[in-house]
Amino acid sequence: MSGGSPVNPFDLSETIVAQATPPGRGALAIVRLSGPNAHAIARDALERWPAAPRAATLSTVRDASGAELDQAVVIRYDAPASFTGEDAAEIITHGGLVVPTTVVAALLARGARVARPGEFTRRALLNGKLDILQAEATGDLVSADSRAAQRVALRQLDGGLSRRVLALRDELIGLEALIAYDIDFPEEDDGPVAPARILAATDRSIDALAQLLATARAGELVREGAVVVLAGAPNVGKSSLFNALIGERRAIVTDIPGTTRDAIEAVIDTPTLPLRLVDTAGMRDALDPVERLGVEVSESYVSRAAVVLACADSEASAAAIGEVLRGRTTAPIVAVRTKADLRESATELVSIGMKIGAMSAFEVSAETGAGLDALIAAVERIVSSDAAPLETDAPLLTQERHRYAVGRALDEVRAFRGAWQTDALPAPVAAVHLREAVTALEDLIGVVDVEQVLDEVFRRFCVGK
Repeated sequence: MSGGSPVNPFDLSETIVAQATPPGRGALAIVRLSGPNAHAIARDALERWPAAPRAATLSTVRDASGAELDQAVVIRYDAPASFTGEDAAEIITHGGLVVPTTVVAALLARGARVARPGEFTRRALLNGKLDILQAEATGDLVSADSRAAQRVALRQLDGGLSRRVLALRDELIGLEALIAYDIDFPEEDDGPVAPARILAATDRSIDALAQLLATARAGELVREGAVVVLAGAPNVGKSSLFNALIGERRAIVTDIPGTTRDAIEAVIDTPTLPLRLVDTAGMRDALDPVERLGVEVSESYVSRAAVVLACADSEASAAAIGEVLRGRTTAPIVAVRTKADLRESATELVSIGMKIGAMSAFEVSAETGAGLDALIAAVERIVSSDAAPLETDAPLLTQERHRYAVGRALDEVRAFRGAWQTDALPAPVAAVHLREAVTALEDLIGVVDVEQVLDEVFRRFCVGK
């Protein structure tokens, strides 16, 4: 390529190369090569070339001058049986900075170009190996920071959400076919299609779309984590509790009120959902302008929390945080009596919970670890019930793009139902809503084929007999 020439990620005539593992010190690195000349380029750089696809072969990698770069393991992939659907090769080198970099350079010198971010997956999409939802799932799996996110991404990569969307799309195409048949062939077979049949099919589609759209809340929690805010007056032990819950020192713990000037976040991976813990600045009437900004950030987090842990170490501090939280959150509040190792306080715990208006109360000690597991288990239950039914093994809408597309399809089908039931629009005009709903689902999954409506008509009915 000439210097400064723009790279076209849709140009499948070029062969691309990139290191597929993070750069830096490590035992092994993987260099990936894909494109029409992948085999020729890799073969020219290697002493030994695999005799068969998917067979690991030990070989020496050399640069353009013939200098040895590494002893590597090479795996060859023949189109279309590869991730990208193209001829491809993976060269597994020793790790570090120098070895994989020089191997990539050797392949570039022989005619490959550096792949752009996501270009291998883009090629898999363009070559029909993945749909858009599966391509997104590839990125979600790589960036998953919880077991729940991992499970959902794997299901989506396996095509679970794609199959669900396709099934809904096929139902809508079937409904379109009924309308088209009724419009174009009213005298065929048994006469016009009964309106009740149209309405029943429409209601089934509405229910199915609504059920899928309802998974967006669970998908958001899986992807982003449920926000769990530690709120309380300064110096009641929030930061100590935060550090104890995540198992490492992330927040500065001192005896000076107002130490935490900003929110600090960390994710806890629980068996059901990731919890995004937020340690906030002590909530009080601050005079210092910088501290006041921290308090405002705390109030913002509290207003959008899934659960608020109202931390207090006495009845007085409980009353204070209860007053601060009043009217600032609609989230469930869990009272947490911190510093439980300092004294017995069973009666005080009940009093603290009542003062805060909490749904439950726990005693915890950051020093000894007492009560931490029970507190996390309670938060898990609350968050899971908020996303009920939380079934991470079922297809979930995990991104705003998903929610928008399904919501748009649902609105269009509802609009069709209203027009059809009231006879407010001629059937051909009302059916436009169904076509828009199908288009919304096709945009979501990347499938566009308007001719399927006509195919459905001929498949289901003996038109033109």
